[in-house]
Amino acid sequence: MSIAVRSATTTWQGDLASGTGVLGETSSGALDDQQVTWASRTEAPGGKSSPEELLAAAHSSCFSMALALTLGEHKVSPQRLTVTSEVALDPVDGVPTITTSKITVRAQVPGIDSAAFDAIIDEASKLCPVSRLFAGATITVDAQLED
Repeated sequence: MSIAVRSATTTWQGDLASGTGVLGETSSGALDDQQVTWASRTEAPGGKSSPEELLAAAHSSCFSMALALTLGEHKVSPQRLTVTSEVALDPVDGVPTITTSKITVRAQVPGIDSAAFDAIIDEASKLCPVSRLFAGATITVDAQLED
């Protein structure tokens, strides 16, 4: 039995270069009517999204949750976690391929030292379901505690 199932539907009209996709019928409705285009994916976003941006949002939010859970399991609570994911679309053998997700974490976590934080980051990296989904891609994590 699934813990959660969510869905989104994209309706695309036109060819790749000049066409437009529109997200609709998302489970929550939060992403409904968001446009995606090839230009927003490979050039300037112009107020439109892209699969890479949506994946980056999924990865940063998932990693934030995994890190908050793991910190709690170690009896520490973050004041603030700022997690950024940068997802790259690169040519691989002439085919556009999502190759990396670079996670950057800046954290305020009272009562923890850098060594313990690094170990917790490693645990969270293995726990995040989106990280596991990206298993074929290179995922890097740059994590720092802040005062």
